[in-house]
Amino acid sequence: MLGLMQDYPLLVHTILDHGALNHGEREMVTLGVEGEIRRTTIADVRRRSLRVARALEKEGIRQGDRIATMAWNTERHVEAWFGIMGHGAICHTLNPRLFAEQLDYIVNHAEDRIVFVDTTFVPIMEALKERFPTVEKYIVMTDSEHMPATALPNAVAFEDWIDGVDEDYEWAKLDENTAAALCYTSGTTGNPKGVLYSHRSNVLHGLMVNQPDVFGLRSEDSILAIVPMFHANAWALTFAVPAAGAKLVMPGAGMDGESIYQLLDSEKVSSTAAVPTVWLGLLQYLEQTGKKLPHLNKVVVGGAACPPMMIRKFELDYDVEVIHGWGMTEMSPVGTTGKMKHATSTQDRESQLKLKEKQGRTPFLVEMKIVDDDGNDLPRDGKTSGHLLVKGPCVSSGYFKLDEDVLTGDGWFNTGDIANIDPLGFMQITDRDKDVIKSGGEWISSIEVENVAVGCPGVGEAAVIGLPHPKWSERPLLIIVREPGSDVGEQEILTFLDGKIAKWWMPDDVVFVEEIPHTATGKIQKMELREQFSDFEFSSPA
Repeated sequence: MLGLMQDYPLLVHTILDHGALNHGEREMVTLGVEGEIRRTTIADVRRRSLRVARALEKEGIRQGDRIATMAWNTERHVEAWFGIMGHGAICHTLNPRLFAEQLDYIVNHAEDRIVFVDTTFVPIMEALKERFPTVEKYIVMTDSEHMPATALPNAVAFEDWIDGVDEDYEWAKLDENTAAALCYTSGTTGNPKGVLYSHRSNVLHGLMVNQPDVFGLRSEDSILAIVPMFHANAWALTFAVPAAGAKLVMPGAGMDGESIYQLLDSEKVSSTAAVPTVWLGLLQYLEQTGKKLPHLNKVVVGGAACPPMMIRKFELDYDVEVIHGWGMTEMSPVGTTGKMKHATSTQDRESQLKLKEKQGRTPFLVEMKIVDDDGNDLPRDGKTSGHLLVKGPCVSSGYFKLDEDVLTGDGWFNTGDIANIDPLGFMQITDRDKDVIKSGGEWISSIEVENVAVGCPGVGEAAVIGLPHPKWSERPLLIIVREPGSDVGEQEILTFLDGKIAKWWMPDDVVFVEEIPHTATGKIQKMELREQFSDFEFSSPA
């Protein structure tokens, strides 16, 4: 017997409809690429999104066509997103930090027909335009006054393009499982892979993010969405904020510490989210100027492991709650957040701060477990590490145009991470499967050594890789980028590490470099480092 409930499809545009109807006056604020502050409302964004959809219809775009965006977080980008998805097309976000070869592969693999591009990234598209035979038109995210002279074929300013149509458009009637968005992995090994989100998964993910123990957004909040919309759907903030009716503030290209602070202060931001490198820039600016964060209540840190010193600075020096998160493109992307729970309320502050260093616990709609090499479940004891597997309605079941089985026989997705889970459900990533250091039959967590090392005065960034060793199979090499003006040496760093990590985890050598390579999403390129130091010989190989 089936229940007698309405068949109400979960479609992305219903989020915007709800926000405009019930919170239509709520602001969306953008720091424009040209440096100006632009203000609009959720209701206006909906009206302009309808015009985007109408203009796409006029261009002959069909349901299922891929439409790319290479743009900063702005209100125009939000309008493009909802307009594309509301028309039934697929919004394909392009990461401008990718190499030309990766962009070449991605655009052609997706067969994008139109590209929305910010003025900042027009040169990238111009350099590659001959490689994109399927792209018919470029819509530059600006007005006629700021429209650059460009060699892009059929280029038009966004404002001129939507001025040519009205908003008399009815959102496409779709099955909720219809594809809505496409985001490619950063491709650290081989070609990037396309993760194809559905309307249903995006709506559910936005609702999941709004759970109190995840981001917990409210209509009273002012949210600064720093994490880029081209980085795994801005961690669902583009959906979650209008659903909650909160104020949405977007930094455009202003990602430096001073620009971020100005928005936090002027727009009275209560919550925000970004990767650790952004927060390092903000903290440096605060320390240099002595400024405080009177309006900010919480920061979400994800995309890479949050250094313990960053947690302590925000929590102890600025009285800002840190929510350490983890996820991946294939998970839409949020998988865990480190919110405290009732069982941790009796812990002292130091114990809670240590717990915040973990990646956190799963919200409703994410299942998680760890298994050994044979697929056997491992205990949640906070000590035993294994392969991290996930399952849920917002987790990928395959890759776009790739005929390969990515799930286990019983439907779990292998994240490629090595982790442990404690009795309270808090998960801690100890390494990537391919990066874990296996020394003398035991595992060394490169991530944990890195997190401790960056707390050493004078250390700007740290990476740890395992290199072959005649006795122990592998031993750790610590690679350091000094802070500007620092002359910190090997012995100072090893002394700092002593007592903070296990003795047998201590790096066998420390080397200093000018720069550590990163992926387009800010992750350390361990594979490139292993190639770079493939001929390295430890000074004490015994």
